[in-house]
Amino acid sequence: MTTPPYPDDLEQPGLVRTGRSTFVRPIRPEDADRLVAFVGGLSRATLAYRSLGPVIRARDDVIRRGAYVDYLNELALVALAGDEIAGLVRYVRDTEDPDHAEVTFTIRDDDQSEGFGRLLLEHIAAAARARGIRVLKADVLADNTRMINVFLGSGYRVESGPPGQIVHFDIAVDPQAQAVARAERREHTAVRRSLRPLLEPRSVAVIGANRSPLTIGHEIVANLLRGGFRGSVFPVNPRAGQVAGARAYPSVRELPEPPDLALIAVRAEAVPDVVRECAEAGVKAVVVVSTGFGETGAAGRSTELELSRFARASGMRLVGPNCMGVVNTTPSARLAATFSPALPTPGRVAMSSQSGPLGLAVLDFARRLRLGFSGFVSVGHAVDVSTNDLLQWWEEDPETSVILLHVETFGNPRRFARIARRVAPRKPIIAVHPGHGHATGQVDPGGRGGSGRRGDPESREDTGGRGDTAGHADPPGPSDSAVSSLFAQSGVIRTRSLQELFDAALLLAHQPPPPGNRVAVITNAGGPAALTVGACVASGLQVPPLGERTRETLRTALGPGAEVANPVDLTPMATAAHYRQALDAVLTDDGIDAAIVLFMPPLADKPDEVAAAILDAAEAAPSKPVVASFLGGAGVADLLHRGELVVPTYAFPESAAASLGHAAAYQAWRSTPAGVVPDLPGVDTDRARSLLAGCAPGPVPPRIAAELLDAYGIAVRDAEPGSGPGSEPRSELGSESGSEPGSRLGSGPDAFLSVGADPVFGPVVAFGLTGDYADLMADVAHRVTPLSDRDAREMVRSLRAAPLLDGRVGGPGVDLAALEETVLRISAMVEDLPEIEAMELRPIRLLPPGDGVAVTRATIRLADETRKGDPS
Repeated sequence: MTTPPYPDDLEQPGLVRTGRSTFVRPIRPEDADRLVAFVGGLSRATLAYRSLGPVIRARDDVIRRGAYVDYLNELALVALAGDEIAGLVRYVRDTEDPDHAEVTFTIRDDDQSEGFGRLLLEHIAAAARARGIRVLKADVLADNTRMINVFLGSGYRVESGPPGQIVHFDIAVDPQAQAVARAERREHTAVRRSLRPLLEPRSVAVIGANRSPLTIGHEIVANLLRGGFRGSVFPVNPRAGQVAGARAYPSVRELPEPPDLALIAVRAEAVPDVVRECAEAGVKAVVVVSTGFGETGAAGRSTELELSRFARASGMRLVGPNCMGVVNTTPSARLAATFSPALPTPGRVAMSSQSGPLGLAVLDFARRLRLGFSGFVSVGHAVDVSTNDLLQWWEEDPETSVILLHVETFGNPRRFARIARRVAPRKPIIAVHPGHGHATGQVDPGGRGGSGRRGDPESREDTGGRGDTAGHADPPGPSDSAVSSLFAQSGVIRTRSLQELFDAALLLAHQPPPPGNRVAVITNAGGPAALTVGACVASGLQVPPLGERTRETLRTALGPGAEVANPVDLTPMATAAHYRQALDAVLTDDGIDAAIVLFMPPLADKPDEVAAAILDAAEAAPSKPVVASFLGGAGVADLLHRGELVVPTYAFPESAAASLGHAAAYQAWRSTPAGVVPDLPGVDTDRARSLLAGCAPGPVPPRIAAELLDAYGIAVRDAEPGSGPGSEPRSELGSESGSEPGSRLGSGPDAFLSVGADPVFGPVVAFGLTGDYADLMADVAHRVTPLSDRDAREMVRSLRAAPLLDGRVGGPGVDLAALEETVLRISAMVEDLPEIEAMELRPIRLLPPGDGVAVTRATIRLADETRKGDPS
């Protein structure tokens, strides 16, 4: 086997417990002198802990050898602080027991209380797992309590030896729910601490501040001052005494204090030196608004990635480049660190945008809609601070109740899914993502798998918000179905246009999500009402008949000529009082969850009175949302505001219906019990790994494929005869009869399950019925692993052909429980075995309820071992 190349996928930014940034990467031969300096700076006590007793310092040539590893059987990761090593972790594989490895940790004395040990354990565990190592072995002196607490508090399964002078630990690196949860808590705390200097700085420097108005450097300073920032503002310009009325300074080094935040607005070629100066001056966060980086080509992309690595190694967070800055309107910040001429009004909405120019239009549009913002961050190329980071900041921000995302690319979609699942039940997340066409290497909509490579998905960190690493080309965009799947699993409301994004935000920022999808329409014109009903149905809403009590109330209030069906047509003669009475009636109807109010101004219109009536009725029923469309009315949005009470108004009723549809679907997701990734009986991961150990990259022989599936409780009928479980008739997952199923194989439709390596999302499971359903109708459901029981249930039932499966059409249906279990077993398999690049079970015979499913053919392909862990 050839020596694996340098694994640049393991180059990842990191945050220690205190929120300090670092950069973790594999050691390289050119680190030899850096390693000597690191060891030379260790105290005798630290050396004793490392060597399990008193030691004499090793010679420099011996230390230098530690910089040479093969990245497979021996791997060392370093955590950098500037140009120096702050921490080192190394494993060496046991030659007699190759799924075990000895691991050692060394942390620089001054950094031993920062949390480097726990961070490096998470990184080395993920790297070891992707290289076939199941257990890390460590010996620790009994009085080395810090390292012992790192192991015991990691969440991994840890076995320790008997108490003594030296304690032995066996650390199982399989991802455990407890380990993932603890890592997420540590990461969440660290991310929030690291972002505080960015979003709640005590002082701000603007490097490239310009004396001329309408220049970027000048407008940033002016906005900071105009926005009421309470800290110090330091313009930096070597040729100016003042900028926008504030005293200017020649350089960052000459500022009266190290600023928390620096905004950089200089030429692209000067940015690296300025960032280095900021690091030397003790700046904690930088925002690079300058352009001329990744958008210019490979050289610019390389420069921005180096900027990110340097910033993280220097303990700084970095936003951009090619961005328009950050805004935080909360009372504790009042930060308008942007050159945008339109500053948002304070409100409850926070937004992350990946497009700088688009951000300018967004802020202007939001002001015209009277949609207030708590925060706005233009992440630009997102080489460091990403949407995932910002979600974790806004998750606990008491001033934020709705989160908007403009998403072009994903940094770490699996991490995004975990964070969004945690945030969305409490705060709606609305994302605009127009989708992409099918691209080479993506998951086939028909379920036949992709050709991308992947590694351990749990180990992937944000590599600049783009999901790639230095030296690799940009991956193709994710398939539209994969994007929809990611959002659906995470509870994120997906929109396909900015107008749709803001329409939904306007509702959820000011009104509660509806408890159900039943809508009453109140109107004074029949034509718009008919359009509204059609839009409601298209948006997944119902316009049901009103209750008898509601109809009687309406007849009494509106007179015998009023139409008391749903829609409620008040006629063009309707007054404000009629609107109030009608709204009160429908909002107290137990069969109605929301109301859409239409007002077509007649010849003598009084929209202000009608608006007041709508506000009064909405205030009296705070648990049900009310939205309005005043067709042809100008300035109505102002009329439908009363202090904190706002009734969203839309130019056209279709927008009102679409927004309610999004809100109702979100509430339905939020009301459904959260799924779990279940422990599945009959799974033998040790057996599966031993089978894979003897396989070369590429297609797996049918007999081995059948045995692999059998190790996960799935039997295949058509393996090579006479060998392995594939020759046995035990092919019906969930069957209780144990009889030969041959006579029943044609009783239901055939289906397929496949796994493909999407170049952005990692493993994606596809499910559909074979034949025209998938090939012509594209009736295929996708989900991103790992799948919960809820994901599997929704996936199977989301097909348009689902009535064939649950018995609503064409017979008794199929064994849905066995089918869902099969989906979960496939998900568990590809999560446990990252070597699997693609897999397909086709056809799967779907049998009647209680009879299970019959997998009749399976194909599996393994990735190139030397590329394990490569997310490109």
